[in-house]
Amino acid sequence: MAGRIASALMEPQLSHQVTDSVATVVIRHPAKRNAMTAGMWRALPPLLAELAGDPGVRALVLTGEGGTFCAGADISTLQGSPLEAQGLAVAAEEALAAFPGPTLAAIRGHCVGGGAQLAAACDLRLAEEGALFGVTPARLGIVYPSSSTRRLVSLVGPATAKYLLFTAELIDAGRALRTGLVDEVLPEGELDKRVTELTRVLASRSRLTQAAAKEFADGRTDRDAHWAQQARGSGDTAEGVAAFLERRQPRFTWTTAG
Repeated sequence: MAGRIASALMEPQLSHQVTDSVATVVIRHPAKRNAMTAGMWRALPPLLAELAGDPGVRALVLTGEGGTFCAGADISTLQGSPLEAQGLAVAAEEALAAFPGPTLAAIRGHCVGGGAQLAAACDLRLAEEGALFGVTPARLGIVYPSSSTRRLVSLVGPATAKYLLFTAELIDAGRALRTGLVDEVLPEGELDKRVTELTRVLASRSRLTQAAAKEFADGRTDRDAHWAQQARGSGDTAEGVAAFLERRQPRFTWTTAG
């Protein structure tokens, strides 16, 4: 029995749990530094849809098992044409970017290739000192998707995006911080504590504000009237002002937009 359990834990998979309104999705493929298999790419969008539909989930953390985030795609499992394999990665990336609540990548070790693609699709990225980042399609002669390229450029600017894509070289956490690829770099042993602190803050804030800000920041500029209507009907503004005046924590109630 113990052997079967250990074997199951070694299988490539995505695991998840929800604690204190925060969903944590863990990339588990220890034999390949948490590289994503075809099955894992396919499993991510429906898992995210399930978590998005849970009213108890206020924020989501994506991380890797052990000492690495994700070393990219497990090429040995991606059968068929490179375009088919790329399509799986893009579908997973877009599902992560479309998650309705705040998303945060907690990064240790290698965050490379498809791993960097997933991290860039999150709203926020926190890294531990010693983490390494790379966008590596030039090593394989693969054309990086236009949607992924635009997302990378929006984070780091065209010059750094070209450096990463042209060279396929790895950069350290310090350079990732300076260029905007990550938001914070934490000393070894401090990442989990900081992730818990930050997600607690995220979960306490107005979902209405977060959802509207996420759309606007991602380039959706035609929804001002929609969000004004949502704000009028939500009660969040009145609650936020009342809580401020009464010096208490607000109890926001808005949950979803039509």
